[in-house]
Amino acid sequence: MSTIGALAREIKQTKPFRSVSEEAAIGVMRTADVIRRSFSAVVEGEGITVQQYNVLRILRGAGERGLPTLEIADRLVEHAPGITRMIDRLIVKKLAVRDRCAEDRRIVYCAITGEGRKVVGRLDDPMLHACQSALDALDKGEQRTLMAMLDAIRAGDAGETTKS
Repeated sequence: MSTIGALAREIKQTKPFRSVSEEAAIGVMRTADVIRRSFSAVVEGEGITVQQYNVLRILRGAGERGLPTLEIADRLVEHAPGITRMIDRLIVKKLAVRDRCAEDRRIVYCAITGEGRKVVGRLDDPMLHACQSALDALDKGEQRTLMAMLDAIRAGDAGETTKS
């Protein structure tokens, strides 16, 4: 007989999950949402979203020339449809700029502005603190184990599972 676990109680589910896999997957989603809300609270003071913050971090690391739009989309932590609209919003806020490649007019480069660098710089420490707070319940060894498990899940999703 299955019992109702902590996650089921937290989401006020009255029946046990149908499988451990279902419970674990929903647990990962619920945990990601808790962390995402914590990150959102940090970045909202700068008037941006977590995904916009991620784009700005990517652009900061890309250097002066920036990156093509599709390359930015490939590097995002969370898949985001509408990368062009997201970058448009950053341009309106004067945090990013866009420039068409002179050699290949089909390629559009996006780069961070000085103001964008300032915003990301102001958020670096608060976001690091939010990351640390999110995982405070785990010691460093548990955090490494969690990373290995999450890596295995993502590798399996990509069809690259290597099971021992």
